[in-house]
Amino acid sequence: MSTLSIAAVVFDMDGVLTDTETIWDEVRRGLAEQDGVAWPEGATQAMMGMSTPEWSAYLTTTVEVRGDPGERTLEAMAARYRKHLPILPGAVEAVQRLAARWPLALASSSARRLIDTSLETLGITDLFHVSVSTEEVARGKPAPDGFLRACELLGVEPARAVALEDSSNGLRSASAAGMRVIAVPHEAFPPADDALALADVVVCSLDEVTVDLVAGLGSSDVSRPPR
Repeated sequence: MSTLSIAAVVFDMDGVLTDTETIWDEVRRGLAEQDGVAWPEGATQAMMGMSTPEWSAYLTTTVEVRGDPGERTLEAMAARYRKHLPILPGAVEAVQRLAARWPLALASSSARRLIDTSLETLGITDLFHVSVSTEEVARGKPAPDGFLRACELLGVEPARAVALEDSSNGLRSASAAGMRVIAVPHEAFPPADDALALADVVVCSLDEVTVDLVAGLGSSDVSRPPR
């Protein structure tokens, strides 16, 4: 049986490395509350993975937050990060473990300023060869653009890269890029069943993401196309 060895690993950030999905939700809901508008059902899940322009537009048109919701949100997020950046268990260790074997990239929906702040705070900036914000590509998740750009910058075919994701849109994005996908579902915001079904492996924590697990995702399906 022919195999295609794994050549790189691409991490999502919010909900995988940093426990910040709840903060994003709290901040956005806070803006809506300040403006006296109701929070639409499904809005939290809909915005997970969107790029800054996409979720900013969503807050304006769907939630009806006033002013510049993108800048208001990022200012509030930066303030929260300065006070305390919650890190998910095993995050730094997982990055260190996998960086010893493969080149790493980050493909995040966060703004560039939040990515850089987060990686610096975690002390893992130098372990990532590249990082991509969906601000820097045409489309956010669930489109594959961010993951594809990360693989391009690493010089690795997507079929030879493994993505670690937590959200529905993130899982759809990585799968659409044609990557191997490890799902690390967030307890507070579990992915939809159809999105979770796209993952090659589902783990309960980053402690389970070992070198052997990732290396084992090399597959006989060497021509796996983007979905």
